[in-house]
Amino acid sequence: MIIGKVAKVVIHNRIALIALLFLVLVFFISVIFPLVSDYSYYEHDLDNSFLPPFNRNHLFGTDNFGRDLLVRICEGAKISFKIGITAALIQTIIGIVYGCFAGIYGGLADEVMMRLADMIHSIPNLIIVILLTVFLGRSERTIIIALSITDWTGMARIMRGQTLLLKEMEYVQSAKVLGVSNLRIISRHIIPNSMGPIIVNMMMSIPAAIFAEAYLSFLGLGIEIPKASWGTLASEGFVYVSSYPWLAIIPLSFIAVAMICFYILGDTIKDAITD
Repeated sequence: MIIGKVAKVVIHNRIALIALLFLVLVFFISVIFPLVSDYSYYEHDLDNSFLPPFNRNHLFGTDNFGRDLLVRICEGAKISFKIGITAALIQTIIGIVYGCFAGIYGGLADEVMMRLADMIHSIPNLIIVILLTVFLGRSERTIIIALSITDWTGMARIMRGQTLLLKEMEYVQSAKVLGVSNLRIISRHIIPNSMGPIIVNMMMSIPAAIFAEAYLSFLGLGIEIPKASWGTLASEGFVYVSSYPWLAIIPLSFIAVAMICFYILGDTIKDAITD
């Protein structure tokens, strides 16, 4: 029912619909274009380096190695979306499990678990990434793990609040009287009745993860070359921003617009659920 309600609101909200169509279009182009293009994301052509946009069959121009920037933007989109969606999904799952058990048990267990969550939330992503890079190297997996380790606490707080509220409801109290286990109460009553906040929080977590990855890549802690996310492309282009500004402007524009679109969809979903 929630999904149907959200779909109806998005379809009738022109701005949200445009945001959704943009994200879908970027996703499909990023998958299809590299397969049909004459260029690859790692192929060097030093004779055609630093070509401006709309030049010699290069819609977005080329970089310092003569690589087609449109193909690299497409490859970067796949990496950025993968990191953003995967990290958000893992954060959501961890937060749901942790928050539900903290709320359902309450008392001392709740207090200890939430203070531990506060401690974990206080750890900067940068420190986690540096430590993981030493052991795992620079990769998508490293960034996903780093973002997942520290950013699940927001979802945990939401689910703890939902659990404390819902466990006082009559149908949950009746289930307890009948001897239903806490695990079954969580899976049958708490989570299904908390899908609204879960979906909204996940939609907000995706752009946050994309931005965090871009920030880490800009610091040189992102994807290892020759692969490149949008953040890596922006970092590489920033070196030449005074002479060849499109190398930084184009990936930064995609990061900004994608984040805005996700936030628009998140706000639209929130309004649909709370109405």
